[in-house]
Formats: sequence, C-alpha cells, structure tokens
Amino acid sequence: MPSYEIVELLGDGISSELSASVHSVAEALPFDLRFVPMDLSDENRKKQGPAIYDEVEAQVRQLGTALKYPTATTDESPNRVLRTRLEFSVIHRPVQTIPGIETNFTQSIDIDVVRVATGGTYEDPGMRIGRDTAVSVRVIERHPTAHAARFAFALAQRRGKGVCSTSKYTIQKATDGLFEETVGSIASEHPDIPYRRELFDALLAGIIMAPERYGVIVCANEYGDFLSDSACGLIGSVGLGDSASFAFNDEGEVTIAMFDPSGGTAPDIAGKNLANPTAALLAMGNMLSHIGEDASGQALRQAVLTAIQDGARTRDIGGDLNTTEFTEEVVRRVQAAIPA
Repeated sequence: MPSYEIVELLGDGISSELSASVHSVAEALPFDLRFVPMDLSDENRKKQGPAIYDEVEAQVRQLGTALKYPTATTDESPNRVLRTRLEFSVIHRPVQTIPGIETNFTQSIDIDVVRVATGGTYEDPGMRIGRDTAVSVRVIERHPTAHAARFAFALAQRRGKGVCSTSKYTIQKATDGLFEETVGSIASEHPDIPYRRELFDALLAGIIMAPERYGVIVCANEYGDFLSDSACGLIGSVGLGDSASFAFNDEGEVTIAMFDPSGGTAPDIAGKNLANPTAALLAMGNMLSHIGEDASGQALRQAVLTAIQDGARTRDIGGDLNTTEFTEEVVRRVQAAIPA
C-alpha cells in the first residue's frame, strides 16, 4: 500500500472538527496518509513564540506537502508568516458553482484564480507624511509572476480552458505593465492555449455578465485576493472555497505545496459539531491530486459536490446535517467510487 506523510497544521476554532472530518475520509482511501500534526493555534503561538514557526518551516520543507486549517489572526497572520518563510509565490483558488446551494447569482461559474502570492502593496506597511498624507510602495516582481503564469497555463492545459490575465495595465503602466509583459512572454510559449488580457474592473463585470467566458485567471496579489473572495460569494459563501499555495525552485518545479480551506475559524460554532467541512475536504482532494493520487482526489471532490447536490447539507447551506453526518455521507460516496 502506498504511503504518504503530510504535515497537518492545526489551528483555532473549528480546526479540530475539520481535522476529524479529514481523518475520517483518509481512513476510507486505498493508501496510507500519515499526518504529522503541528499546533499553530493562537494559544500555542503565544506560548512558543517564533520557535513554533521554525519547527513548522523545518517540517514542511522536509515533507514538502501540508494541509492547514483556519488560524486566528491576533498578533500576526500565520498565513502571511508561512507565505514569507516558505517562499510561496503562487496561490491557486478554484471556484465552482455547487448545485443545490441557493445563491443570489443564478448562472454557473467554474474558474481557477491563480494569484501571485507576493508583492503588490501587501508587502509594504506604508508610511505617513505629515498629518494628511499616506503612501505605500507597490512592487511587482518578474520571477513570481512567471511562476504564476506557468502554473496558470499548465492548469489550463489540464482543464482544457483558456487563460486570461488581468490588471490595470493602462493606468499602472510600470507595475501592471511588467506583470502583463511577463505573462505575455509565457503565453508565447503556449500558442495552443487561448490567451487574452482584460482590465480588472472590466473582468469583474464580465464574470457576472458572462461567466462562461472565463476559465483560468492569473493576476497580481491584491487583484487575486479581491477576485477569489468575490467569486466565492457568487457560489454562496467564502467558506465554500479551498486554496493551495506553492513554492518553486529555479527550474519552475514545485518544491512545497500547502492546501487549506479559505474560510475562518468560526469561533461561534466551534466545538458544536456544526462546522461545514466542504472546503477542507475540497482542499484535501486537491492535495491528493498533487501527491499523485489524482483518481482519489477527483473522487473526493465529486463525492462532496454530489452529496450537496443530492441534499446532504450542513445547516449553513440550508441542510440539517452536522459535521459528522455530512462527513459520513462523503465517506460512503468515496468508498463507492474507489473501493479499498
């Protein structure tokens, strides 16, 4: 039986319930997933200080793959710390309409947001000049942009879709101009994949008016942050989205991958067995595909989506199942799709 070691980054709030759901699914798979737990909860971060990040970084670099649960942002953002320490340069957010979930958006959406994980204005705390003026520096780097572009075109190749790059290149001519120049250079290496660029504000309107025109979208840091959350809103909840972060070597090969649900810690329902594990299980499905178990990864994602479509839902999306009951339904479907 194949065996894989995965770093499991435990967090706050509903983290333990999401972990229990993931472990239940793992037991149904025809291979061995060995989780190496590490406590990134706010309590443990305050207790251990920076040393906990040293330990996490060493373990993740050693194993190369991690599954992370929501962490509270208090003195610092653990996501930002990990992004910096592990040198993540690309974030992938798939967003897909889930039949069975009522939304204000009546059309179907199926996009992959590929975001440069560094730069923009997010790296700069800014500064005040006198009483009434503040400035920040916006940075676009060629190498992380190239990693994001290559990831986007490889993803489009696998999914049979086109790539759209987006920014405000007519206004931010230096920074967004460099971004588009870099993506365009990578696009020239893939003449078989449809490619176009759109202004970011026009793209936001376009996704609402004609979502079928969009497949893989590659964008700079802030744009990707805005776009992925707003797209999740169109499918019903930010908590339904999953995310993956990637680091690369100089040859463009993935060296580290971390998968996580995009939602927060939900402290109001923590410990009540009410958490919706959808995003955590979708993240797990993507992780399985990454480690080479694509059939199981796809089976898990389909099990989650079809369960919801068939009416097996947690309370936050109009159902009456608790976390355990929804997980059991997903496990049953996974076992039917890939018998051990």
